[in-house]
Amino acid sequence: MKLALALLAAAAAAVPAPVHTPSECFAGLTGFSGKLRAIFLEPEDAARLKDAGAVEGDPAVYSLTAAKGLSGGLSLILMTPFSAKVAGKIDGYEMGSWPEERGMPRSPAYAIPRGFVKLTKDASKILVSQHFTAGEFLTKDQPDVWPKYLVLDPRLLDKLELTISQLNAMGYPVKTLHVMSGFRTPRYNNLDLGPKSRSAVSRHMYGDAADVYPDDDHNDRMDDLNHDGRVDIEDARILFRAAEEVEKRFPALVGGVAIYRATSVHGPFVHIDCRGSHARWGVGYGE
Repeated sequence: MKLALALLAAAAAAVPAPVHTPSECFAGLTGFSGKLRAIFLEPEDAARLKDAGAVEGDPAVYSLTAAKGLSGGLSLILMTPFSAKVAGKIDGYEMGSWPEERGMPRSPAYAIPRGFVKLTKDASKILVSQHFTAGEFLTKDQPDVWPKYLVLDPRLLDKLELTISQLNAMGYPVKTLHVMSGFRTPRYNNLDLGPKSRSAVSRHMYGDAADVYPDDDHNDRMDDLNHDGRVDIEDARILFRAAEEVEKRFPALVGGVAIYRATSVHGPFVHIDCRGSHARWGVGYGE
C-alpha cells in the first residue's frame, strides 16, 4: 500500500500533459469523463521515478490499489522512450518508421511519439478507462510476438468514454464501443497505402484515433441504434452526432469525426480522433 501511495503521489506531481495538449485540458487524472483508469508517465518522468527508487524491476505497468472509489482502480504505465526503437523494431516487434523521422513534422500534431506503452499478454488486459482495455487498441498483426508496443493518447480514451455517455443521454443505451482499429504501427499502416486507402499520415499512427461502433450483441457489426430493422448509415449518423456533441462540450478534445459506409468485409463505422483541430470527411463530406 505504501508503494502504491508513493507511486500515486509521484504520478500526480509529475504526470505530463498528453502530447501536443496543454495540461489544463484535463480536469484531473481521470479526465473530463471521470473514467480514465491509467496514468501514462512519459519516458523522462518514468526514468526519474526509477532513479529515485520509487519503482523497481522491469514492469511497465503498476497497479495503484490506493485509488479508492474507482471501478477497476488506477494503473501507472511507465512509457518506453522512442529511442528504444532501433531499425524499425523494439524487442522483435516490428513497428516501421514515422514520416517525421526523416524531417521536420508538418505541425506539432504530427511529431513522432514521445514514447510507447509496453504490453505483455497479461498487461494488455488492464483497464485504461472504465470501458476499454489497453489491448483493444493494439495493432492487429504479429499475433505471436510479445511484448507489443502501443501509442495511446488519454484524450482519445476520454472522448470515447464521453461519447458512450452522450449516446446514453440521447436515448441510445449502449454499453460500450467496439474498437475496430486503434493504434496502427507505420509498418501496418503502410501495408494498405494506395488510391482511396489509408493516409500516409493517418492519425492512427499517433495513438489518438479509433474506428468504432456499438456492438452490444457481439455480432461484429454496428448495432441497430434506431431500431428500424436495418444496420446502415443512419445508425452511424447517431454515433457521429454523439461525438460531435462531445466536441461542443469539451473543445480540448476536438479532432476528426467521419462516417464510413459498410463494405463486403465490415459494417458501417465512425472514425473518432483528437488531433487538436476540427476535421470532417467521409459520408456527406465530399467523399
